[in-house]
Amino acid sequence: MVYNYYPGCTLSTKAKKLDIYARAAAKALGFELAELKEWQCCGAVYPLAQDAIGERLAAARSLAAAEDGKLVTLCSACHHVLKRVNADMAANGEICAKVNAYLGEEETYHGQTEVWHYLEILKREIGFDEIARRVKNPLTGRKIGAYYGCLLLRPAGVMQFDDAENPGILEDFIAALGATPIIY
Repeated sequence: MVYNYYPGCTLSTKAKKLDIYARAAAKALGFELAELKEWQCCGAVYPLAQDAIGERLAAARSLAAAEDGKLVTLCSACHHVLKRVNADMAANGEICAKVNAYLGEEETYHGQTEVWHYLEILKREIGFDEIARRVKNPLTGRKIGAYYGCLLLRPAGVMQFDDAENPGILEDFIAALGATPIIY
């Protein structure tokens, strides 16, 4: 399976090794991350003002470029911005019309792309049991505390990443790698 991939600015610069390892892990697990051509910075912060159309343009352009309807990112900030702008494009006709007018593309975009975080592919498409089976150097004896931050989970109705009040995807991933997840 090939997924449209939005690496974002951080994974293209300061976190380049995370990008390299994510691509290598994808290949080992049987899927490919095909980087979008000519992607732009998502803006790194979701614009809260309804009339902040300019701040949504780069994200909307990348969302529209995801030809098969799925766009994967690894950066939590990028995931947050892309997912929320996508929801705006799907649910807010005024924002959608203004963004499409600025983009000036022949085909208009209306929020039809599915935005996935890399962890969602691992959970939904590969399965943590399969990942655990394939781990070559398990993290046995390690205790790891998951950190979700504020961008992956909220607003819960838009992000739909995990249970915002009691998430478990990171703990399940940690366990699949052979470590013991610590709840703190």
